[in-house]
Amino acid sequence: MRSKIVSRSQLNKLSQKLGFNKLILANQENGNVYRSIHGDTFEAVIGAIYLDKGYLFTKKIITSRIIKCHIDIEALEKFEFSYKSTLLELAQKEKKPLEFVVVEESGKGYQKQYTVEVFYDNQKISKAYGFSIKEAEQNAAEIAYKQLNPSEPTSTSYSC
Repeated sequence: MRSKIVSRSQLNKLSQKLGFNKLILANQENGNVYRSIHGDTFEAVIGAIYLDKGYLFTKKIITSRIIKCHIDIEALEKFEFSYKSTLLELAQKEKKPLEFVVVEESGKGYQKQYTVEVFYDNQKISKAYGFSIKEAEQNAAEIAYKQLNPSEPTSTSYSC
């Protein structure tokens, strides 16, 4: 649960929900903002509170003002973040080979994109893109998992 709460996407959402996005002034190279700037800002604010007020005060703020007010623990508990892990578990359970293959890299710097294909039981079942290999693998794993389990609900939407 801790890893779900502090995941980059969750911290980005929390930062925006708390209005930190309105306070960020960033140099936008080619019109793009660094993808994790909102979550990084949230972490910096929490770090500043910790340095200024100490551990106990920071813990109280995080528990009473962040988690209780802005995080739906029940929905988060049901939400599946790692389709790659779930797909790996499925492959191990069914004793099928599973492979993630980076088939293409394009672009430069922050614009670099990766293409990953997923092979399950030696058959290509999905292909996806991402701005990191990890993101591309996760996207491809989600598509693959949903193809292998079309009727199983895998996520619950929630607002944070």
